[in-house]
Amino acid sequence: MDYVTTYCSKYVVNILKDINSGIGASNSDEFTVMGSTLYFKATDGSNGVELWRSDGTTESTVMVKDIYSGATSSWPGHLTTVGSTLYFKATDSSNGVELWKSDGTASGTMLVKDIRSGAGSSNPSKFTAVGSTLYFRATDGVNGDELWKSDGTASGTVMVKDIRSGASHSSPLYLTAVGSTLYFVANDGITGTELWKSDGTTAGTVMVKDIKSGASGSWPEQLTVVGSTLYFQADDGISGYELWKSDGTTAGTVLVKDINSGDFDSYPNQLTAMGSTIYFQASDGSSGFELWKSDGTTAGTVLVKDINSGSGGSYPYSFTLIGSTLYFVANDDISGYEVWKSDGTTAGTMLVKDIRSGASDSDPAYFTVMGSTLYFQANDGTNGIELWKSDGTAAGTVMVKDIRSGASSSDPEDLTVIGSTLYFNSYDTVSGRELRMMNIEHTITYN
Repeated sequence: MDYVTTYCSKYVVNILKDINSGIGASNSDEFTVMGSTLYFKATDGSNGVELWRSDGTTESTVMVKDIYSGATSSWPGHLTTVGSTLYFKATDSSNGVELWKSDGTASGTMLVKDIRSGAGSSNPSKFTAVGSTLYFRATDGVNGDELWKSDGTASGTVMVKDIRSGASHSSPLYLTAVGSTLYFVANDGITGTELWKSDGTTAGTVMVKDIKSGASGSWPEQLTVVGSTLYFQADDGISGYELWKSDGTTAGTVLVKDINSGDFDSYPNQLTAMGSTIYFQASDGSSGFELWKSDGTTAGTVLVKDINSGSGGSYPYSFTLIGSTLYFVANDDISGYEVWKSDGTTAGTMLVKDIRSGASDSDPAYFTVMGSTLYFQANDGTNGIELWKSDGTAAGTVMVKDIRSGASSSDPEDLTVIGSTLYFNSYDTVSGRELRMMNIEHTITYN
């Protein structure tokens, strides 16, 4: 007898835990993965906003530590994983907003260093890992906002360099790791806001290039790594805000292409690496803001497709990679803001699905990849803002579940993947805004 084998997959969405019991919201967010554990901040309604963790079960979803004891919140933020240590900023009853760390246990959750001694706050931010070192921006109350680093010990938490000497701020921004080097943007008070790099030493923390000579600064932004090359936008005072690249040397920091010729700005943004190619949104002054790509050469920096034909611009954003396909949101002036995809060719750049039919927007957001599937929130005009998925085809772009039934929205946010589980927070009328999870259940039937 011949048997027919049937494989079925079912998407199961459940509330993981009603952390703030009843309709009260836990407002869980800042989802961060360390190992196979999800860390986040939330409130149970009694202990204020504190650090929580979950291994994907109700029982394992617990507060790590009540850092600011009682109903007052410690407000953990900037959750960042460096190896097996979670770093974050928080405040307790004694120290103001300072650098903390956790290994996932209450006893292993502690203040790293009171950088600004006493009740004043150092306000650490811009957390970025380079190897086993955490880099960040902070002020000790003497030197202004400067570049700091930490190895997780008080003695190993030090200012790297007082770039803008004295109490003034160099205000490091866009901290980005390229191999063992940290790139960032800072203002030394002499050359304006320019591109800098650091190897973690005072002597090795230097300006890469004074792109816009003088005190006004080129204001680099959108720092993005492709291999060992850093791409960014900057204004040299001649070509406007355009695409630049750097190999870390003065001579190797150059304009890639003056896309909007002359002193006009192309404003390249949404920079995203796919292999050795960088994709971005820019305007050449004729086509509006559209999808571009670059291989780092002038000739290889080209418009991929004029999605909204003419000068209107499709304004592509939320660039997300799955294999060799780039997914993004764009508006062709026919279908509204919807999900698009591109393989880097004009012919291969297309609308995936007009989720909210016609000129209205489905406004897809929170793009997250699990396997070869794209998950996101969208509004089809009937079911409100709900959880959707796409395999890159129109037929395979569907709502996963109408969590808040009818036209009202569950508004799923902070989509985060661990293995084959999708975590997010969303709202219903029973539990309020709480942490939820989606698993895929596979069944095999023999007939």
